[in-house]
Amino acid sequence: MFVKNKIVPMRLVRIFKLICSLDMKTMLLFMEAYTYLGWARVLKSIRFTKVIKMFDLQMDETSTNALHINRRQVSSVAGAIQTMSRYTPWDSKCLVRALAAMKMLERRKIDSTLYLGTAKDETGSMVAHAWLRSGPYYVSGAEEMKRFTVVGTFAKRSKPEMHEGR
Repeated sequence: MFVKNKIVPMRLVRIFKLICSLDMKTMLLFMEAYTYLGWARVLKSIRFTKVIKMFDLQMDETSTNALHINRRQVSSVAGAIQTMSRYTPWDSKCLVRALAAMKMLERRKIDSTLYLGTAKDETGSMVAHAWLRSGPYYVSGAEEMKRFTVVGTFAKRSKPEMHEGR
């Protein structure tokens, strides 16, 4: 395909064919994931302390209880993030995926916890990783999390916690 004497990357054609082959609900979910992956990529360039404030994150963890978690929705978000991150023209690695998934879960009023971890690679250099959990389910980054030591946990609650005595 040519557009003004430039070749349209075949990757875009594959993405378009993929999206057009889906049912409307899945198509919208994938488009949402792609949009939030782009948004999270922009956020990655901002100081993390500002991102924490934007998300209204607490230095805490959410419950690991599955009682108030819609597993189907969490699984759908995880699948959409994983799939669409392969089709972005920018790097959509662990932190970008985790932030995008967190935002998608927030829209669905589902609690989640963002984990940040560090480790040393084969050469002895410090490396970082991010992953997201909702209830007992890992939404992103679970495949590598065991290698990392947790250095920060950030809770995003859908509803403010009820405190005793109020």
